[in-house]
Amino acid sequence: MADEGSLVLIVDDIEENLKVLGDTLTQAGFHPLQAKSGERALQIAAKAHPDLILLDIKMPGMDGFETIKRLKADPVTADIPVIFISALNQIEDKVQGFRSGAVDYVSKPFQKEEVVARVGTHLRLRQALRSVEREREKSDQLLESILPAGIATELKETGKSEPRSFPDVSVLFTDLVDFTRISATLTPRELIGELNDLVGAFDAIMRSHGCERIKTIGDAYFAVSGMPEPNADHALDLCRAALAMRDWLTDRNTRAPVRWTMRLGIHSGEAVAGIVGTRRYIYDVFGDTVNMASRMESASEPMRVNISAVTAGLLAGRLACVPRGSIEVKGAGPMEMFWLEG
Repeated sequence: MADEGSLVLIVDDIEENLKVLGDTLTQAGFHPLQAKSGERALQIAAKAHPDLILLDIKMPGMDGFETIKRLKADPVTADIPVIFISALNQIEDKVQGFRSGAVDYVSKPFQKEEVVARVGTHLRLRQALRSVEREREKSDQLLESILPAGIATELKETGKSEPRSFPDVSVLFTDLVDFTRISATLTPRELIGELNDLVGAFDAIMRSHGCERIKTIGDAYFAVSGMPEPNADHALDLCRAALAMRDWLTDRNTRAPVRWTMRLGIHSGEAVAGIVGTRRYIYDVFGDTVNMASRMESASEPMRVNISAVTAGLLAGRLACVPRGSIEVKGAGPMEMFWLEG
């Protein structure tokens, strides 16, 4: 049986009832615990956290109704299913028992087979519920791993996430230099290992600076600041994250067998973001700001951060920016650019 070995707490002030129920459950493959009072039951339940409780109602001191009330009020024991087993067999008693939170009600004198069957049924139900909860937790974790936290929460709570326009964001693109040539020298396992190491470190840097990675596109890394949660310092935070990425890669190259360099580019402005897809969710960002950030990366140089005049203006002197002059940008004409020096 799937429920064999489960802990079942028996609460009854009569020794004979404890013995009969204990022997019955032991023979059925369960592990019974015993308590002769409601007070003792609360102590055992909090410490041992049994899988189910068989609870008598008429007991001296704390009766069964008060006992279940306290069990349900304690977060540690609130989820333990309780079956009342009592000589009180009027319909009013049973209704009160169910209203107090019991999952079942067995009248005394009881049949051993009935007790075993009811205990087994409710343990299997609880096991099934736990399985569903575990799968939901896995689903939630997966959702949170592919979507920004706020978007994942919105999707879980409402079943949808509305597209939004963000007037002030900063967008980062990076690209590994000579990726095709270097990747040709690596086995598939080595290549994926390298990318996992880089992306994992970049993700950690983004989180530490309050920024959000949107996606990777081959060897390119696409991140934003200022969405889905607005951030007045979006340019500063993303620029600091970019410098941290560059510095981390520089340090890695001193000790790693494969040495990578990358170009980085940042632009700021407005953008639209939302979930794309119905079966495979992707949170994506669109707009001219995204295109210009990609152009900033293309116009950059290895291990340098190239930013637009718009982004440089938002930094307000808080990071050193070296003018590069006006540089031709495909589809946009000449644009002022700056090297971000930190």
